Amino acid sequence: MKFNPKNPSWANRDRFVLSNGHGCMLQYAVLHLFGYDLSIDDLRNFRQLGSKTPGHPEAHDTPGVEVTTGPLGQGFANAVGLAMAEAHVAARFNKPGYTLFDNYTYCFFGDGCAMEGVASEAASQAGHLQLGKLIAIYDDNHISIDGDTNCAFTEDVMKRFDAYGWHCLHVEKGDEDLEAMEKAIAEAKAVTDKPTVIKLTTTIGYGSKLQGTGGVHGNPLKADDAKSVKAKFGFNPEESFAVPQEVYDLYGKTAAAGAAAEEEWNKLFAAYKKEFPTEAAELERRLAGLLPEGWEKALPVYKTSDPAIASRKLSETVLGNLYSVLPELVGGSADLTGSNLTRAKIAEDFQPESTGLGTYGGRYIRYGVREHAMGAIMNGLAAYGGIVPFGGTFLNFVSYAAGAVRLSALSQVPVIWVATHDSIGLGEDGPTHQPIETLAHFRATPNCMVWRPADGNEVSACYYVALTSKHTPSIIALSRQNLPQLVGSTIENGIKGGYVLEEKPGADITLVSTGSEVGIAVDAATELKEKHNITARVVSMPCCEVFDAQSKEYKLSVLPDNIPTLSVEALSTLGWERYAHETFGLNRFGASGPYKEVYEKFEFTPAGISKRALATINFWKDVKPLRSPVNRAFEHII
Repeated sequence: MKFNPKNPSWANRDRFVLSNGHGCMLQYAVLHLFGYDLSIDDLRNFRQLGSKTPGHPEAHDTPGVEVTTGPLGQGFANAVGLAMAEAHVAARFNKPGYTLFDNYTYCFFGDGCAMEGVASEAASQAGHLQLGKLIAIYDDNHISIDGDTNCAFTEDVMKRFDAYGWHCLHVEKGDEDLEAMEKAIAEAKAVTDKPTVIKLTTTIGYGSKLQGTGGVHGNPLKADDAKSVKAKFGFNPEESFAVPQEVYDLYGKTAAAGAAAEEEWNKLFAAYKKEFPTEAAELERRLAGLLPEGWEKALPVYKTSDPAIASRKLSETVLGNLYSVLPELVGGSADLTGSNLTRAKIAEDFQPESTGLGTYGGRYIRYGVREHAMGAIMNGLAAYGGIVPFGGTFLNFVSYAAGAVRLSALSQVPVIWVATHDSIGLGEDGPTHQPIETLAHFRATPNCMVWRPADGNEVSACYYVALTSKHTPSIIALSRQNLPQLVGSTIENGIKGGYVLEEKPGADITLVSTGSEVGIAVDAATELKEKHNITARVVSMPCCEVFDAQSKEYKLSVLPDNIPTLSVEALSTLGWERYAHETFGLNRFGASGPYKEVYEKFEFTPAGISKRALATINFWKDVKPLRSPVNRAFEHII
């Protein structure tokens, strides 16, 4: 591998992913030996509070760790994303005589990863994409937590990978045959039109009394066994955390070679800048994570006289406008392009040229029906640098990728989910496709922005915040049905996460809502005034997480004391108690039928909201003073 421990972020370094992340102590030890910023004391503090060596690899904690792994299969899919990113930036920036990007992505995975569906999805995608610079090493030791894999996992993994279109190799004596390992990696590098998997047959706990058994999988060796292993391999059994200087020197030669390789790359890039100044400036900007000056002018602005438009269609307009402005925007859909509306008209597909379907320079990814792999691959694309990934599916099926979404948030990578068909408003597809609990789930995920815009200006606001947030993923929930352009809606208001859409002096109630229900709440406020002489103010809350980040003074101006608040959202009510005294939503599954009839059935109508608003006012009328739910003994965010 080529890498420079003194600059772990060198753009053309080889990437290494430990998908079976429970083996991370070995990775930490190797990083230390090569001279990354990990000391012997850091190794001693393995799994201790505040250390650089957590129980599974975390990209933002440990220098040299590329992606956060641990949930099995995720790292494998991340590696596919890293390899896709290399193929794309190489196609975009390499010029004759100037090979800026040609790094390899290496991934270690075990039986657990091979069993997880997300790895299978990603492996299938990688085979189709012919990712020749992806090399995966399968630690074939026949042991998982339950013991010998014969109890649950007896398939021929290599036949599966062969069917996916991978080049398959086998090193039979993986405990000791270093020559065969090196030969296999050399052969893998020689195959340029397929990813390679190397089956490395090993013995778990090799050299210990427990070798080949599940007993060594998750437990440290006993003291006598540890001494025995050290003696067997020529170490002083009485020493711990001791490294001979000659070992540091040997590892240092590789580190020095990596530093020299980066220096040569820097010289190459300096010459490249003179010959291709436009491309060089774009590359520097993208690697720095900066957006081009004035990019936000491409975000559309709407007037109330503009027609009602589905927010998925509004999202399509944003993506189309940004396509030529933000070349780092790379994404696709999980086989729902015509429903998610994620493909710009001038987009080219990301495909191997041999397929005749596109090129690696293309920016639209056909993920197929692989939501979970798409989410994990996006994490890899984002981790590579210089790419802002987005992916589309129905909101309900983002749940298929919940493991990847959680790791996006934990890894602090700004991926964007274009999640259409966001409610019972999708109608005829029925309860199997209508999300109910989905937003509550992802709103409960730390460091994850969940957006549900009500009109065109709020859609533009969603994308503005998603694209300017450097360490937080976004899920943008978008409607199938048309939504009106609302009075009081602006991009400037939307980027606050929640704002007063309609302010009314002396209001009797606040209606707070999201997405397609905001327009209905506005109509309910009119009905309350005309039929009941009740004054209602209306608040739109496109993103609770962003609203939570505002000052307490601002939040109380939006959801003030002494006015009862009713939330309205055609999804689970869970979580709305933080903002409203009463909640109107769905705590059951939906129904199949034309969307207007479904809304009528569950009373998400002006009349249905008005009925509940009157009940809310009556219930809370004798509570004096009435405190806003925003007022709390302490902030709920730690």
